[in-house]
Amino acid sequence: MQRVSHLIRFALFSTALLGNSAAWAIQPNGSAPLECYQSCCKTQHDPASQSPHDMMSQGPMSVNSMSHEHATSLIDAIELHGTSGTDVEPASTPHPMWMDERAGWQLMFHGNLFVNELQQTGPRGGDKFFSTNWFMPMAQHQLGPGKFTARVMLSLEPATVTERRYPELFQIGETAFGLPIVDGQHPHDFFMEIGAFYDWNLNSKNVLSFYAAPVGDPALGPVAYPHRTSASEDPIAALGHHMQDSTHIADEVVTVGYTYSIARIEVSGFHGREPNEGRWNIDAGTIDSWSARLTMNPARNWSGQFSLGTLHSPEALDPTDDQRRMTASITYNRAFDRGNWASSLVWGRTRSFNTGGVLNSYLLESTLHFLAKNAVWGRIENVDRTNLLLIGENPLPPGFEEAFLARVQAYTAGYDREIPVLPHFSTAIGGQATFYGKPAFLDPIYGQHPMGYLVFVRFRPEGSMR
Repeated sequence: MQRVSHLIRFALFSTALLGNSAAWAIQPNGSAPLECYQSCCKTQHDPASQSPHDMMSQGPMSVNSMSHEHATSLIDAIELHGTSGTDVEPASTPHPMWMDERAGWQLMFHGNLFVNELQQTGPRGGDKFFSTNWFMPMAQHQLGPGKFTARVMLSLEPATVTERRYPELFQIGETAFGLPIVDGQHPHDFFMEIGAFYDWNLNSKNVLSFYAAPVGDPALGPVAYPHRTSASEDPIAALGHHMQDSTHIADEVVTVGYTYSIARIEVSGFHGREPNEGRWNIDAGTIDSWSARLTMNPARNWSGQFSLGTLHSPEALDPTDDQRRMTASITYNRAFDRGNWASSLVWGRTRSFNTGGVLNSYLLESTLHFLAKNAVWGRIENVDRTNLLLIGENPLPPGFEEAFLARVQAYTAGYDREIPVLPHFSTAIGGQATFYGKPAFLDPIYGQHPMGYLVFVRFRPEGSMR
């Protein structure tokens, strides 16, 4: 009965949305996906294409250039700041956003909002109607020999993900109501980032960058999953999140980076504890953790990074344990007529200083936009899980020591289609299915063939606001 109720609620929401499509149909000069991708591809193949730095000096942008902003080199990608923290993707990667220019300031607004209905099978499976989302206003201004950027990233998930979690089989990490989250994913904080950047152009090939954020993303890991173009249509967290990119919301972040041509080296200091359950506030703490990252963009379609960091007391349930994290990733992006293809290969590894235990995670994901209005995607994961799976969301027994239990796999495939509903937004309806692999000794807990199904409506700001 609960599943039927969830499906009825989602169907009513979708019907109401589609019922308004005639009145809200996007005009030809608006944010139609075809126009967005044609703009991106035209610039990619046009020898006279200009960098974001050049565009800033030319006054208001055209409708097409306001649909997808993109870079032409590693330095341009850095100065665009189209992802969280100081992360970068390949220069050819499109970044949907609203853009405008006022009084010498370039104003941008990125975002993603998914309205989801999720159902999972097996004894541990759960059902939920919820929303995953983030919104990122940003302002940039030429200041002296460089560019100043101010950015805020917000999420309404503390309100749209009730009970402090949504179901996700085999996911572990952080707490809800003082208990470990097992088979679930926590919501993001309301304040995901409050940061300021200054990119000092020493010359055309050398840039010195500074980043400070009371809440931000240090130089550790790949682009976080909510912002990766290769995961742009997938509303659910990667199982390897807490071994790959969980520091994308950290406190007291300070980063210094140096870029020469196609390579950049960064070092960061930050507070290592993960966000607490007070999702509406801004946490604070001393800078007690560090990281370093090497990024290489050898061509417009390629980006790779290797990063290493030490996290002081990241887990609230085991505050005496520090962790060493190591990650590596390769991302490929290719824009083409009426579409775009983005793929990422990610490895993440953590080692406990207390026990010496090592956990690894591997991810391959890809998203293909084609024929202007269609997208298909897939994600394959192979991750180590601990004995928290046996405990579940219950109080930890006295003397409990977290240790490797098993390796599990997740296989996700999905499809969505753009629908003309709201002006200035890219809107799509879609769904995905996830199938899990695990050792047979977990059958009594999860069943023989656990799986999950999700349908959603997705909104994303895109196109001209004029």
